[in-house]
Amino acid sequence: MPPDADPKRGPLREVVLLFTRLGFTAFGGPAAHIALMHDEVVTRREWVGEQEFLDLIGATNMIPGPNSTELAIHLGRRRAGWRGLVLGGMCFIVPAMSIVLALAWAYVEYGATPEGEALLYGVYPVVIAVVAQALWSLGKTAVKDVPLALVGIAVLALYLAGVNEILLIFGTGLAVMLVRNAVPTAGWRVGLFVPWLFPASAVAAASQDAAESYPRLFLTFLKIGSVLFGSGYVLLAFLRADFVERLGWLTQQQVLDAVAIGQVTPGPVFTTATFIGYVVLGVPGALLATLGIFLPSFVFVAITAPIIPRLRRSRWLGAALDGVNVAALALMAGVTWRLALDAIVDVPTAAIGVLAAAILFLWKPNAVWLILAGGIAGLAIDALR
Repeated sequence: MPPDADPKRGPLREVVLLFTRLGFTAFGGPAAHIALMHDEVVTRREWVGEQEFLDLIGATNMIPGPNSTELAIHLGRRRAGWRGLVLGGMCFIVPAMSIVLALAWAYVEYGATPEGEALLYGVYPVVIAVVAQALWSLGKTAVKDVPLALVGIAVLALYLAGVNEILLIFGTGLAVMLVRNAVPTAGWRVGLFVPWLFPASAVAAASQDAAESYPRLFLTFLKIGSVLFGSGYVLLAFLRADFVERLGWLTQQQVLDAVAIGQVTPGPVFTTATFIGYVVLGVPGALLATLGIFLPSFVFVAITAPIIPRLRRSRWLGAALDGVNVAALALMAGVTWRLALDAIVDVPTAAIGVLAAAILFLWKPNAVWLILAGGIAGLAIDALR
């Protein structure tokens, strides 16, 4: 049956309305976004079936970028074709970007005031707890056996020793793939290599010494969006390496501020890029950063959508993905440790962090409310001093 005759296809307006609403209301991070999309497109609207929805989730885990955003792009294409692919993603991203942009303006204007510092003083430990809880949850799925656990430990040690995080991501994926599939087979097809070649070219482009700040900002986020596997929390490792250590445009504190903003706003966690772009280069920087980090996701979905059945069956890509996931978790652990050294600065911040972690692990509430509570606690502590 030709795509245009697919009974599951529908008007583009449905895609625009649904993902615009989700862009304004989908709090709680990628897992929550995926649950909301499942309720809307499988249970309520029946755009896709259960198995197809699961296949699309699997496909997003095989390519770099934000999983829930790529799922929105896939679902937009599934419902309304290529126009749905573009608008499904844009309508999920733009509302969140607008909210983050407004908060970035407020941060630049008021974030350095005593009140802003007190607010963030309580937020930082909660952010660390949220990342730690995500790390634990993802680890139970990704670390499937003892060899993968040992690989993760080795990657963590190398990251803390200063090895480039992109080399660790791709090197680990390649190593696990080769070890599990030592003898090459004739089953490879050129199309399966495309999602892996594009990140390599983006890394090469981003490494060039750009003459101006705007191209460098765009290329840096294009590189991150092209190579970042795992959840939005892995973004922390890349932000720290690029903007704190290499470019010197941000401080550790500003990275934590960006993560906090990404957590308390709806929509993709990767709109942290919007915040950083505004802090560094104002509104043009915010727009360039957002375009750079999300553009690869549209490209990857467009390339892989027609070959999802082959991606799902490939034992080579499955092995590589296992290695990439373990490496991503190791990076998360390493950056969480380094950021915790800056966030946990005294007894009150330690108490906030421990309490937040206990609540997350025992009751699993929406992280947004915990972050807001951390901010209130920070203001209260400041008022009592």
